[in-house]
Amino acid sequence: MARYRIGETPETGGDHLTENLQTGAVVFGLIAGIGFVVAGLRAKQYWLVVWGAGLALASVAYLVYQIFIK
Repeated sequence: MARYRIGETPETGGDHLTENLQTGAVVFGLIAGIGFVVAGLRAKQYWLVVWGAGLALASVAYLVYQIFIK
């Protein structure tokens, strides 16, 4: 349950996620995903490769959406 001050609603109170902050998190996710793939291949931990590839693909899909579709 979220906490707000008296008289505040979710729309008027609290800190909102800005688009720049969200894009920065996605770029970080892309870099981390690539790092997980490389580390997983070197350590022969294929679950880490799959997890990192999924993170990288999701990040690329979001960036493509932001740049070309939105």
